[in-house]
Amino acid sequence: MPSVSPQSPQPHGADPSVGELLSTVTSDVQELFRQEIELAKAEIRQEATKAGKAAGMYGGAGFAGYMVALFLSLAAMFGLANVMNAGWSALIIAGLWAGIGAVLYVMGRSRMREVSPKPEQTVETLKEDAQWARHPTK
Repeated sequence: MPSVSPQSPQPHGADPSVGELLSTVTSDVQELFRQEIELAKAEIRQEATKAGKAAGMYGGAGFAGYMVALFLSLAAMFGLANVMNAGWSALIIAGLWAGIGAVLYVMGRSRMREVSPKPEQTVETLKEDAQWARHPTK
């Protein structure tokens, strides 16, 4: 009589042994666990990308803030030195950088609020898996 592996079909009328059933369940659980880990990795990569973009916008806002301080300083210096011409032009440029910085900050803040620190889909499917494990017939 040929041997029957847990993955091959059973001969007609033969029930699988407890060992074969346990082996099948174990391999299924291992596969499910591997899939859950892959899902968690994909979610974390996706959230890290969002966080990276938001951090870049914060960096842009920081640079714009630096430019505001630089040009406001120059505007004050030229304004005192030359009551009209050079000071006012530096003040206009500083105002432009202030506007750019404000826009980048607002955009970065809104993107950062979209970032979720935990992998939501994985947590949900793990809850479903745990529910199924407690009540496999439902």
